[in-house]
Amino acid sequence: MSVEASKETLEFQTEARQILHLMTHSLYSNKEIFLRELISNASDACDKLRFEGLADDSLYEGDQGLSIVVEYDDDAKTITISDNGIGMSRQEVIDHIGTIASSGTRKFVEKLTGDQAKDSQMIGQFGVGFYSSFIVADKVVLETRRAGASADEAVRWESDGEGSFSLENIEKAKRGTRVILHLKEGEAEFASPYRLKNIIKQYSDHISIPVMMSEEEHDDEGNVKKDDAGNAVHKLERVNSAAALWARDKNDITDAEYKEFYKHVSFDFADPLTWIHSRVEGNQSYTSLLYVPTNPPFDLFDRDHKRGVKLYVKRIFIMDDAEHLMPNYLRFVKGVIDSDDLPLNVSREILQQNKVIDRIRGASVKKVLGMLESLQKDDREKYVTFWKSFGPVLKEGPIEDMANKDRIAKLLWFASTHNDSDVQNVTLDEYISRMPESQDKIYYIIADNYMAAKNSPHLEVFRKKGIEVLLLSDRVDEWLVSHLAEFEGKKLQSVARGTLDIDEEEDKKVLEEAEKTFTSVIEHAAKVLGDKVKEVRLSLRLTDSPSCLVLNEHDMSIQMQQIMKAAGQYAPKVEPILELNPEHVMVKKLHDITDDALFEDYTYLLFEQAQLAAGTPLEDTAGFVKRVNRLLNK
Repeated sequence: MSVEASKETLEFQTEARQILHLMTHSLYSNKEIFLRELISNASDACDKLRFEGLADDSLYEGDQGLSIVVEYDDDAKTITISDNGIGMSRQEVIDHIGTIASSGTRKFVEKLTGDQAKDSQMIGQFGVGFYSSFIVADKVVLETRRAGASADEAVRWESDGEGSFSLENIEKAKRGTRVILHLKEGEAEFASPYRLKNIIKQYSDHISIPVMMSEEEHDDEGNVKKDDAGNAVHKLERVNSAAALWARDKNDITDAEYKEFYKHVSFDFADPLTWIHSRVEGNQSYTSLLYVPTNPPFDLFDRDHKRGVKLYVKRIFIMDDAEHLMPNYLRFVKGVIDSDDLPLNVSREILQQNKVIDRIRGASVKKVLGMLESLQKDDREKYVTFWKSFGPVLKEGPIEDMANKDRIAKLLWFASTHNDSDVQNVTLDEYISRMPESQDKIYYIIADNYMAAKNSPHLEVFRKKGIEVLLLSDRVDEWLVSHLAEFEGKKLQSVARGTLDIDEEEDKKVLEEAEKTFTSVIEHAAKVLGDKVKEVRLSLRLTDSPSCLVLNEHDMSIQMQQIMKAAGQYAPKVEPILELNPEHVMVKKLHDITDDALFEDYTYLLFEQAQLAAGTPLEDTAGFVKRVNRLLNK
């Protein structure tokens, strides 16, 4: 039967010139996205045929082997993507291709009800991606015939993307759609088998429909086979693996397969520490397969570090750094989340924030925290490995995630005076279990490193009374304790702030007597130091050291001041309190000194010693050395 001549030129709807310009110049960040979009549309067409074929088997026209074929012509500079899916009629081409952002698949789904609507969720709902073709092509030709229609009812659509398109009837023996891209000048790189295969493997590797490309056949010796005319013999080979491990029943997946897939998605050579695989069904249906690595990546603390959760929609890769799906303190988590439908923008590259995303994120966070809780409870050795790799990162959790603050706090480990080791292996629950009944606070000290914390003079009275103190030396600890003010009803209290409430009545009486003796010394020392200190007073927290610096309850710590200054931020000046140990020989000596210059040297030395013990850099190191030398020569 001859094809009726019915070629016509039509205008795009919806201000096509401006929208197409936006599509091809602004909407997509990577040129290679065009191939993902066209393969996704082809996959949708195959799924749609599979669904409609349930009611009308004749639509298959005797060929039930669904596939997508990608071809290229290096000489002609063209790329062709063909499928044997449902295809389109002339009117459907006008409706779906002629109108930008109209998705035939979405309309198809909206017409369904009941079980049909549920079953059709496999079908994609994006139509606008077709126009990404114009990123790399200056002319696009689409040839299509709807399944069940006669060969002469096929349609050819052609456009240069400048606001109009031509439409004509053609003959097409096989159902389905073929899209031919005529590449722009400078885009010939895409007419390469290696480039095309890499893009397919990256974006479309897990879709269920086979994506085929032509390959040269080789004989047993590795030589290219040739036909009688001397031309290379080609055959179609599958490019995508369709190995969406997460889509399989977890009972059918071995540990070896889980580990191998982890290496595939993370580019890590080591096995993962643990993982969790779950499927959620309901208003939002999605599958997640999340891993905790064994070793930290080199850029874990890089501000531009990308998170490791890959986002898929119906097995189609959308983005690598799905920052909306995992908080920053869990940035070490690797894996995939595959949703049946997510609110993406039309380019499928930007995840839009809404309640659906919040629910998926919230549920994913809870799954990861549950996985870590199980690890801490059931396999302490593995949790030790996890903590060494990612402990400081997890400490960011109570700062970022107030909703899960208490749950995260139970997962945190610290060094402690109980163990007398720099190993962080004490939980807050364990600390509370060892507290005497009279103790109502969790005591801690923050220093630049473990040894500075362990040897701090502030710990002397706590050791004397047998009270455990947490030794914090990670950079994040200062922020952590500012957000984790209490745990299980117990306030976290710095031993270097405020006044102590562990003093016994006998201690207080001793202090009162000492203050009577040292009144003049305290007044003289305060006058010597001036505005360098807020106050000079006697201390009950010291047993061996002569002096220490104490901050008021709400003053910025010395460590935080240093961090802010290093970051170029303003840090308000804080005047510390100098506490003196009345039982120490150096402090007692102050009481007997009558030489003002000598008294000044001793006072400054006690102050500077306290500064060094607290990790504060001295303002006048040369002056400190001179004072020490003068006193040594006495």
